[in-house]
Amino acid sequence: MTVNRMLPAALAALLAAGACATPSGTPSGAPAATPAAAQSSASAATPLSISDPWVKTARSGMSAAFATLVNTTGEEVTVVTVSTPVSPSVELHEVVGDGGATTMRRKQGGVVIPAGGRHVLQPGGDHIMLMDVRTAIEPGAEVPFTLTLKDGRTVSFTAVAKDFAGANESYAPHE
Repeated sequence: MTVNRMLPAALAALLAAGACATPSGTPSGAPAATPAAAQSSASAATPLSISDPWVKTARSGMSAAFATLVNTTGEEVTVVTVSTPVSPSVELHEVVGDGGATTMRRKQGGVVIPAGGRHVLQPGGDHIMLMDVRTAIEPGAEVPFTLTLKDGRTVSFTAVAKDFAGANESYAPHE
Protein backbone atom coordinates (compact mmCIF):
# COMPACT_ATOMS: atom_id res chain seq x y z
CA MET A 1 0.00 0.00 0.00
CA THR A 2 1.46 3.40 -0.99
CA VAL A 3 0.44 5.11 2.26
CA ASN A 4 2.38 2.53 4.29
CA ARG A 5 5.55 3.27 2.28
CA MET A 6 5.13 7.03 2.55
CA LEU A 7 4.23 7.16 6.24
CA PRO A 8 7.69 6.31 7.67
CA ALA A 9 9.35 9.01 5.55
CA ALA A 10 6.73 11.59 6.51
CA LEU A 11 7.04 10.74 10.20
CA ALA A 12 10.83 10.93 10.04
CA ALA A 13 10.59 14.40 8.50
CA LEU A 14 8.24 15.55 11.24
CA LEU A 15 10.48 14.15 13.97
CA ALA A 16 13.50 15.86 12.45
CA ALA A 17 11.63 19.14 12.44
CA GLY A 18 10.58 18.63 16.05
CA ALA A 19 6.91 18.89 15.08
CA CYS A 20 5.73 15.54 16.38
CA ALA A 21 5.06 14.82 20.04
CA THR A 22 3.15 12.02 21.69
CA PRO A 23 0.91 13.23 24.52
CA SER A 24 1.60 11.57 27.84
CA GLY A 25 -2.02 10.35 27.90
CA THR A 26 -1.74 8.31 24.69
CA PRO A 27 -2.49 4.70 25.54
CA SER A 28 0.05 2.09 24.57
CA GLY A 29 -1.11 0.21 21.53
CA ALA A 30 -3.18 3.16 20.30
CA PRO A 31 -2.53 3.97 16.65
CA ALA A 32 -0.42 7.03 16.02
CA ALA A 33 -1.89 9.87 13.99
CA THR A 34 -0.71 10.54 10.47
CA PRO A 35 0.74 13.96 9.68
CA ALA A 36 -2.29 14.97 7.59
CA ALA A 37 -4.71 14.07 10.37
CA ALA A 38 -2.69 15.88 13.02
CA GLN A 39 -3.53 19.20 11.45
CA SER A 40 -6.48 21.11 12.84
CA SER A 41 -8.38 23.36 10.49
CA ALA A 42 -8.48 25.87 13.32
CA SER A 43 -6.72 29.19 12.82
CA ALA A 44 -4.50 30.90 15.39
CA ALA A 45 -7.57 32.80 16.70
CA THR A 46 -9.35 29.54 17.53
CA PRO A 47 -9.39 28.62 21.23
CA LEU A 48 -8.50 24.94 20.68
CA SER A 49 -5.92 23.07 18.70
CA ILE A 50 -6.41 19.37 18.02
CA SER A 51 -3.50 16.94 17.99
CA ASP A 52 -3.28 13.25 17.12
CA PRO A 53 -6.92 12.82 15.99
CA TRP A 54 -8.06 9.35 14.91
CA VAL A 55 -11.30 7.43 14.65
CA LYS A 56 -11.90 3.70 15.00
CA THR A 57 -12.93 1.97 11.76
CA ALA A 58 -16.48 0.63 11.58
CA ARG A 59 -18.77 -0.65 8.85
CA SER A 60 -21.88 0.39 10.79
CA GLY A 61 -23.13 0.60 14.34
CA MET A 62 -20.77 2.30 16.76
CA SER A 63 -17.34 3.86 16.64
CA ALA A 64 -15.32 6.34 18.66
CA ALA A 65 -12.92 9.20 17.98
CA PHE A 66 -9.89 10.24 19.99
CA ALA A 67 -7.49 13.21 20.10
CA THR A 68 -5.81 15.65 22.42
CA LEU A 69 -7.63 18.97 22.83
CA VAL A 70 -5.26 21.84 23.65
CA ASN A 71 -6.64 25.12 25.00
CA THR A 72 -4.69 27.97 23.42
CA THR A 73 -6.33 30.66 25.57
CA GLY A 74 -6.04 32.02 29.08
CA GLU A 75 -9.61 30.99 29.88
CA GLU A 76 -11.38 27.67 30.40
CA VAL A 77 -12.97 26.24 27.22
CA THR A 78 -15.87 23.77 27.25
CA VAL A 79 -16.77 21.49 24.33
CA VAL A 80 -20.53 20.82 24.53
CA THR A 81 -21.34 18.95 21.31
CA VAL A 82 -19.65 17.19 18.41
CA SER A 83 -20.90 16.40 14.91
CA THR A 84 -19.68 14.41 11.93
CA PRO A 85 -21.37 13.52 8.63
CA VAL A 86 -20.75 9.77 9.17
CA SER A 87 -23.09 9.55 12.17
CA PRO A 88 -26.41 11.23 12.97
CA SER A 89 -25.86 10.74 16.71
CA VAL A 90 -22.59 11.82 18.32
CA GLU A 91 -21.98 12.28 22.06
CA LEU A 92 -19.13 13.15 24.38
CA HIS A 93 -18.60 10.09 26.60
CA GLU A 94 -16.65 9.14 29.68
CA VAL A 95 -15.72 5.79 31.17
CA VAL A 96 -16.16 5.58 34.93
CA GLY A 97 -15.41 2.85 37.45
CA ASP A 98 -18.05 1.65 39.89
CA GLY A 99 -17.31 -1.25 42.23
CA GLY A 100 -14.71 -2.83 39.96
CA ALA A 101 -16.79 -2.51 36.79
CA THR A 102 -16.51 0.27 34.22
CA THR A 103 -19.40 1.99 32.57
CA MET A 104 -19.47 4.24 29.55
CA ARG A 105 -21.89 7.15 29.74
CA ARG A 106 -22.65 10.58 28.31
CA LYS A 107 -20.35 13.22 29.82
CA GLN A 108 -22.65 15.70 31.51
CA GLY A 109 -21.63 19.33 31.03
CA GLY A 110 -19.27 18.53 28.17
CA VAL A 111 -15.49 18.40 28.18
CA VAL A 112 -13.77 21.22 30.07
CA ILE A 113 -10.24 22.15 29.02
CA PRO A 114 -8.51 24.41 31.57
CA ALA A 115 -6.84 27.65 30.51
CA GLY A 116 -3.62 26.77 28.70
CA GLY A 117 -4.27 23.09 29.43
CA ARG A 118 -5.08 19.93 27.52
CA HIS A 119 -7.64 17.15 27.66
CA VAL A 120 -6.90 13.72 26.23
CA LEU A 121 -9.69 11.76 24.53
CA GLN A 122 -8.56 8.11 24.57
CA PRO A 123 -9.79 4.52 24.56
CA GLY A 124 -10.98 3.57 28.04
CA GLY A 125 -11.44 7.23 29.02
CA ASP A 126 -13.19 10.31 27.69
CA HIS A 127 -13.94 10.02 23.97
CA ILE A 128 -16.26 11.04 21.15
CA MET A 129 -18.91 8.33 20.67
CA LEU A 130 -20.43 7.82 17.21
CA MET A 131 -23.70 5.89 17.29
CA ASP A 132 -25.70 4.56 14.38
CA VAL A 133 -22.80 4.95 11.94
CA ARG A 134 -24.41 4.89 8.50
CA THR A 135 -21.37 5.48 6.31
CA ALA A 136 -18.62 2.89 6.60
CA ILE A 137 -15.44 4.24 8.18
CA GLU A 138 -12.71 2.44 6.25
CA PRO A 139 -9.00 2.33 7.21
CA GLY A 140 -7.24 5.48 6.02
CA ALA A 141 -10.45 7.47 5.52
CA GLU A 142 -10.35 11.09 6.63
CA VAL A 143 -13.42 11.84 8.73
CA PRO A 144 -14.41 15.46 9.42
CA PHE A 145 -15.58 16.51 12.89
CA THR A 146 -16.91 19.79 14.29
CA LEU A 147 -16.71 20.64 17.97
CA THR A 148 -19.19 23.21 19.30
CA LEU A 149 -18.01 25.20 22.30
CA LYS A 150 -20.12 26.53 25.17
CA ASP A 151 -19.81 30.09 23.77
CA GLY A 152 -21.13 28.96 20.34
CA ARG A 153 -17.83 28.97 18.48
CA THR A 154 -16.86 25.89 16.49
CA VAL A 155 -13.59 24.11 15.82
CA SER A 156 -13.27 21.65 12.93
CA PHE A 157 -10.71 18.92 12.43
CA THR A 158 -10.18 15.76 10.41
CA ALA A 159 -9.40 12.38 11.97
CA VAL A 160 -7.85 9.48 10.12
CA ALA A 161 -9.61 6.10 10.42
CA LYS A 162 -7.57 3.28 11.94
CA ASP A 163 -8.26 -0.34 12.81
CA PHE A 164 -8.10 -0.72 16.58
CA ALA A 165 -8.87 -3.92 18.46
CA GLY A 166 -8.34 -2.62 22.00
CA ALA A 167 -10.85 -1.05 24.35
CA ASN A 168 -13.66 -3.37 23.33
CA GLU A 169 -16.08 -1.82 25.78
CA SER A 170 -19.65 -3.01 25.98
CA TYR A 171 -21.76 -0.40 24.24
CA ALA A 172 -24.95 -0.71 26.26
CA PRO A 173 -27.79 1.71 25.53
CA HIS A 174 -26.70 5.19 26.54
CA GLU A 175 -28.42 7.44 29.05
